[in-house]
Amino acid sequence: MPQLHLDQTQIDRARNSARRIARRVFDDMAQFTTTTVERATLRLLGVDGVDENGIPLPNRVVSHLQEHYLLQYGAAPILASAMKEHGYTAQQVAEAVAGGRLTLARPKDEAAARNAADVHARVMCEHIAAQRALRDATIKSLGEGKAPWLYLIVATGNIHEDVAQARAAAEQGADIIAVIRSTGQSLLDYVPYGATTEGFGGTYATQENFRLMRAALDEVGAKVGRYIRLTNYCSGLCMPEIAAMGAMERLDMMLNDSMYGIIFRDINMQRTFIDQFFSRMVNAYAGIVINTGEDNYLTTADAFEAAHTVLASQLINEQFAELSGLKPEQMGLGHAFEIHPELENGFLWELAHAQLVRQVFPDASLKYMPPTKHMTGNIFKGQVQDTLFNIVSTVTQQNIHLLGMMTEAIHTPFIQDRFLAIQNAKYVFGTMKDLHSEIEFKRGGLIEQRAQAVLAQADAMLAEIEAISLTSAIGKGMFAEISRTPTGGKGLDGVITKADTYYNPFPQLMLCPQLFSTVQGVFHA
Repeated sequence: MPQLHLDQTQIDRARNSARRIARRVFDDMAQFTTTTVERATLRLLGVDGVDENGIPLPNRVVSHLQEHYLLQYGAAPILASAMKEHGYTAQQVAEAVAGGRLTLARPKDEAAARNAADVHARVMCEHIAAQRALRDATIKSLGEGKAPWLYLIVATGNIHEDVAQARAAAEQGADIIAVIRSTGQSLLDYVPYGATTEGFGGTYATQENFRLMRAALDEVGAKVGRYIRLTNYCSGLCMPEIAAMGAMERLDMMLNDSMYGIIFRDINMQRTFIDQFFSRMVNAYAGIVINTGEDNYLTTADAFEAAHTVLASQLINEQFAELSGLKPEQMGLGHAFEIHPELENGFLWELAHAQLVRQVFPDASLKYMPPTKHMTGNIFKGQVQDTLFNIVSTVTQQNIHLLGMMTEAIHTPFIQDRFLAIQNAKYVFGTMKDLHSEIEFKRGGLIEQRAQAVLAQADAMLAEIEAISLTSAIGKGMFAEISRTPTGGKGLDGVITKADTYYNPFPQLMLCPQLFSTVQGVFHA
């Protein structure tokens, strides 16, 4: 594909700044765990279901541990010790705690409790590894769509209706089905249970809903002769738990950003930074591709003036992802086609931005978002905007292509709107299939100059963030023009200072030995 002339020294300097920024945050957060990390750990050890009042059992057990000043030691060894002492399964321990029949305590033999936790954790890791192997085998057998993969949203609020729409979309050509979450679920400090039919603006993310959609997509994938990927939202106050459920049920992609919840949902930044590491670690182990949310910056800030903030955030997200064990091909770094359509040469600038991101992250599974901010309800102009977006995507070889809808800003798109979006993208991708290998960017031209300018701004921004810290940068509103503070936002009460003997078995099992050796102090005393 054609290449812009970019300063590799500048790219390396920006990436190194991002690496030090991410590591500083990681080290600062090392002394803490969170209630949802511990709930996710319980789920991975086999705790599920709800009590007689509909409260999830992981929440009941974690609340019990907090009440008895035990959570700082880690839920895993305490649960494993109780299982061994009483001859219970993890589920039976949780039910006994919820029923008031069992009071948990610190293990009498810490080493034995850790060993027992390791044994039970290994069982779940083997299940997740088997799910990953099944995905790989199915793709090898069925094949998959050609990139850019067509990513299509379903959002009826009813999982059964979502399944029907997802089947139709896959048959029409969609490669990825994303089930939009019910409005506000990211702010719930628990995960709803079972199949749900009454979401608002989307469908609740639950393990049963994951299972139902996965089964449906496997069935339709066999019918159409290609693997259909499933996406959901691993963000908000239950980020690690949703990652755990997705890993168990073989989801393929998760929206999983390191700063989105802080900036756009006002979730406490300490809570988010801790949770994002654990959730990404689980996603990495499960072979799940994460999608980051830099495209959202351009809905609150100007897409031309703030283009460098997207690149700076992508570099930070990349470094957080590396610390969690994610490989480049699992990093669906996000960006968007959001420049005002009346801006002269706007298409050139969109092309410059997309090509810049492609070259800075040559091995990443880039996620490219369609125009939304400047869609007016004029469906004919909207179709043109989406077509231009499709052109940029194929010319710059994006990986994950979210379909633009001509009815954006009018209503939640109908299935026929989605059909037209698929047809538009397939037409552009087909008729321009090899255009990227037939053209070159003019040396010193407008597109190259624009990309170089954005790179220079991102480099300077990251140097400033490194000097003042990421928390201060967010406090100054350097991303999306929204300001947050370290002690503000929702969920700070769920941040727990670890005891000296804190233990969690999953990092040692899920991270490669080399990476674990660099971060093990975060998990083991």
